[in-house]
Amino acid sequence: MASFRIRQYRDQDYEAVRSLFARGLLEHVPATYRFLLRTARAQLVLLVLFAAVRAAAGSWLLGLAAVALAMAVAWPMVHSVCLTYVQNALNTDLCDIESSYMRAPDSCFWVAEAGGAVVGMVAVAPPQNPADRGVALELLRMSVSKDFRGRGVSRALCGEVLRFARARGYGAVVLSTSMVQVVAQRLYESHGFRKVGITGLSPLGDLLCIQIFRYRCDLPGGTADPPR
Repeated sequence: MASFRIRQYRDQDYEAVRSLFARGLLEHVPATYRFLLRTARAQLVLLVLFAAVRAAAGSWLLGLAAVALAMAVAWPMVHSVCLTYVQNALNTDLCDIESSYMRAPDSCFWVAEAGGAVVGMVAVAPPQNPADRGVALELLRMSVSKDFRGRGVSRALCGEVLRFARARGYGAVVLSTSMVQVVAQRLYESHGFRKVGITGLSPLGDLLCIQIFRYRCDLPGGTADPPR
């Protein structure tokens, strides 16, 4: 098992971090596409499409061709949703990591380093949800290189975020992860996170049945209730 160390982000990590994040997110496109095709909504749409074309054209072959075309069209739509999410991150907080995380209050950014290369990353910052502000911090941008998954890197990065939040007296850590990131969900649940909600990613994402799971981990000794 290769060794690694967790350290705070440095300016020279910039390109490696952005590349790792983009690769990690886009790796989920095939799983998201497969998830879409297994949903009851998608299967009903394909069935209705097949039946309508077969009835109109009187041909099983054309009905199957229509279904194949619809499935082919769905792939670039799923890819577009994921790519838009990645580009938004690269153009916002990951555009100026130093300002977004290293100089901002109650924020930080860590990388996992092995053999002089960045193999993992995670960030923490005040949450976007106003209801969580002041009582929780948000775990963000977790990603680990494919070659280093299953080696404890994600667990170590998650632990850094929890320790950071506890040290500052926060009562909880929140995060979001997609419905297809099952391994990540198990990791978070093993750290005490529980699922507290489901949201959409975007209007197109909602159409494609892409769901975002919200998780929360309550921390012992922190302030769990919002300030009065």
